[in-house]
Amino acid sequence: MTQIVRKIGLTLGDPNGIGPEIALKALNQLTATARQSITVYGSKWVWEQTAKSLALESLAQQVQFKNIGDFSKTEFQPGIISALAGRSAVESATAAIQACESGDLDAVIACPHHETAIHQAGIAFSGYPSLVAKVCGLKEDEVFLMLVGGSLRIVHVTLHESVQTALNRLTPDLIQRATFAGIQACTRLGIEKPRVAMFGINPHASEGTLFGPEDLANTVPAVRALKAAGHDVSDPQGGDVFLAQRQHDLYVAIFHDQGHIPVKLLAPNAASALSIGAQVLLSSVGHGSAMDIAGKNLADSQGLLRTLQLIAPHLTRN
Repeated sequence: MTQIVRKIGLTLGDPNGIGPEIALKALNQLTATARQSITVYGSKWVWEQTAKSLALESLAQQVQFKNIGDFSKTEFQPGIISALAGRSAVESATAAIQACESGDLDAVIACPHHETAIHQAGIAFSGYPSLVAKVCGLKEDEVFLMLVGGSLRIVHVTLHESVQTALNRLTPDLIQRATFAGIQACTRLGIEKPRVAMFGINPHASEGTLFGPEDLANTVPAVRALKAAGHDVSDPQGGDVFLAQRQHDLYVAIFHDQGHIPVKLLAPNAASALSIGAQVLLSSVGHGSAMDIAGKNLADSQGLLRTLQLIAPHLTRN
């Protein structure tokens, strides 16, 4: 990346999910020198108990740790969805984002949260991009999600909302901002002038207006403006066409499933999810908190390792 990342905050995500387990397993695969770059944010009790269950107590004691909140042994129940666990995930991520804003960290890597748990805590939340926006004082639609995995980079214009809600608030300006955030992120990842593919809203990008007026009203003017600004953006086409061609560095998905399905098909449990558009650099893994296997020593940490090395390539493995 063109931005040098040396100090990383690693948050545990939902403490009742697989976050603490994959954090320990990933750190165990890094060299001792690489681990010195990382500070873990979350519940110290959960960290210690998880380390004990994995026979990694010595490792856990060596890692820099910031105890956030008061999530304790009475609330630690792997596999259980709870409001207190949801609040803990948000609190630890918020603390790390604030540390990144103040310059104490260069980037944040967040382990998986559980949206139901967070909503049970009464916290308005629609993914880590919305949290980054809130903490950084930005509007929610100024920070976007970009999935990286399976040789794909896909930025999402809209995310966790119904298709109807997304359509109602879709504008050429919103599409332009998401695309530009994706272009900037690609530049930070070392792609100087990314080639961008714009997914259509309707099948075949509406075939003019044969399948509806939405593309003519939104993606077409967005692409026109992006080209006028000097960006290499293809005219809107069906996402299936662009993905079959595989000729672009960045793809712009209008809706959640347009972007998530191809990445998760090609990189199941191994993708990285970057929150882009803010000064704070945050990435999470492209999978959930896996409550069904939490606490059973079955979680695979490869997705988290790939995310760590995407953001900070200098981190070396044992």
